[in-house]
Amino acid sequence: MSTLKGKPAGAVAAEPDHDLVVVDEFDALAIELKKTRPTAGASLSAKLPMVCSDTNEKYPAKLHARKVAKHLGVDNGLIYLPGLPTQTYEDSDQAPVFRQRRYFYYLSGANFEDCAVTYDIAKDRLVLWIPWLEPRQVLYLGSVPTPNECKDAIDIDDVCYVKSLDKFLKLVLGPSLPLYVLHEKQIPQLENLRRPIRIDTSKLQPAMDLARVVKTDYEVSMIRKANEISSAAHRIVLSRIKDLTNEREIEAIFTGYCLAHGAKRQAYPVIAGSGPNAATLHYDANDQPLEGRQLVCLDASAEWGLYASDITRTFPISGRFSPEAKAVYAVVERMQRECIERVRPGVPYYTLHLHAMLVAVVELLRLGVLRGGSARDIVAQGTGAAFFPHGLGHHIGLETHDVAGRERLLLCAEERGTAGRAGKREWMSPRANASLVRDAMTVPLPYRGRQVLEENMVVTIEPGMDFFSDREENAKKKNSYFCREYIEGFFLSDPAHAKYINRELLEKYYPVGGVRIEDCILVTKDGYEDLTSAPKGEEALRIINGKE
Repeated sequence: MSTLKGKPAGAVAAEPDHDLVVVDEFDALAIELKKTRPTAGASLSAKLPMVCSDTNEKYPAKLHARKVAKHLGVDNGLIYLPGLPTQTYEDSDQAPVFRQRRYFYYLSGANFEDCAVTYDIAKDRLVLWIPWLEPRQVLYLGSVPTPNECKDAIDIDDVCYVKSLDKFLKLVLGPSLPLYVLHEKQIPQLENLRRPIRIDTSKLQPAMDLARVVKTDYEVSMIRKANEISSAAHRIVLSRIKDLTNEREIEAIFTGYCLAHGAKRQAYPVIAGSGPNAATLHYDANDQPLEGRQLVCLDASAEWGLYASDITRTFPISGRFSPEAKAVYAVVERMQRECIERVRPGVPYYTLHLHAMLVAVVELLRLGVLRGGSARDIVAQGTGAAFFPHGLGHHIGLETHDVAGRERLLLCAEERGTAGRAGKREWMSPRANASLVRDAMTVPLPYRGRQVLEENMVVTIEPGMDFFSDREENAKKKNSYFCREYIEGFFLSDPAHAKYINRELLEKYYPVGGVRIEDCILVTKDGYEDLTSAPKGEEALRIINGKE
């Protein structure tokens, strides 16, 4: 391949940086080239990756590319990923909040519009293609990082201007160099190409999912930082909750703290559900008064350097649990503690979900909400899904509910249709739970189909116990996970489940709403590290009551 000053053919060299200097002796102007470009300033800080504070490491784009190539299993080919183009709302010159394509970012580290990245597998050459803005565009849109600034922040072989990308692709692509893209709609439109090219749209995404599911050390450091800021924001909310009157104030305090500490984006919309709202897994109205309600379920986390965290805490608004709420909280607390203690490489994640379900059923039998059978019989029947209706957790990474690779944490591909889905979380139906129990007793290790934990995976552990009784509120929330109608329709009307549920005692627990506790857990070489330090349990109560 021909080159120009060490760059691929068709690439444009970086524009030289210079100053105009007055030369008194000749009464003239001279051009003086700068040896280094001045700092880009705050306007570029969100467009380039954050340097890891622990190791001063650049964004490891080259390492990520090599991981993808390994899982792709080929020795030759060109990976091509376009970033998100500039967008505006329909019939408007206003743009939506920019959110970079996560697959593109994984290989490029570029968090701005109109870019692309290519990786030549055989040559191990990773190139970022960026737009060039003329000064009039900079006036309105702000600067775009220069090639040198990109190289300073990203481990990448070269940075070229995207206007030369078509010429480069036409030059190198052909029958002997296949092109790997994520989706058909991302195939580059190359006009007047005089030879056939091979394009594969099926292999790249599975390979990238496998690469992304086990995090690099850089990625772990970003997720750890997101957890640190988010945990501190949870602590601030606890310290002020007694003075608040509405769910929206909780959201404002949480997001304000994150923003003030450099985490501008939330990993997902804040969930600040009080009372019955706490039983809706993805409640996001956050506009109801707190008066007269027992608990708040705060599911809120920021992202850092595009990497997410996911933290949930449930606490009493008054600083004191009612007897029923205290009992339910203790159940969920035990479910989470015992599941976290079981995290280590080689453990099938679905067995953690089963353990959480077993703990829930054992404790509900002790409380008298369940009756008439052994814990194992009730778990095997799937009746526990009446109170713990969702999966135990998910991967964390560039997405809050991150990619899982070829296998799934809980449900095999053929089971996902039978489980049902609501929002982004799997609804673990009685049938799905029963399937997990059956496989746990009959399928020997090593298990295939459901994922086994590996070192440097980051997963959440989020058991929950949900109750919901307000018919009027439920009529307004068609997506409520837990309500009287749900229990009556799916469980109390079915003799196989109804025989285990104490309908009368259940009435005492409906006002509790929902209790969920969630931490982000890093799988280490011989165990785990809990990345989440947000207060919970007795520590949270001490903060609410001003004793800490």
